[in-house]
Amino acid sequence: MHDRKVTPDIVPVIKLARMNRIPYSWISGYYPGLNFGRIADVMAGKLFPDIPPADTLPPDFPTTH
Repeated sequence: MHDRKVTPDIVPVIKLARMNRIPYSWISGYYPGLNFGRIADVMAGKLFPDIPPADTLPPDFPTTH
């Protein structure tokens, strides 16, 4: 399987999910093919640093609540 590329439309969700301490594995499960390294790159500001977190997660996103 090829790694999924990080696109500007998924960055806000990744940022909000990590701010809510949602595990990397849940995020990569929601975006099949997205590896932990790309999630880490987003959170470290290496990819799309100027895009802010989303206001809300998608309704079908896995959460701990």
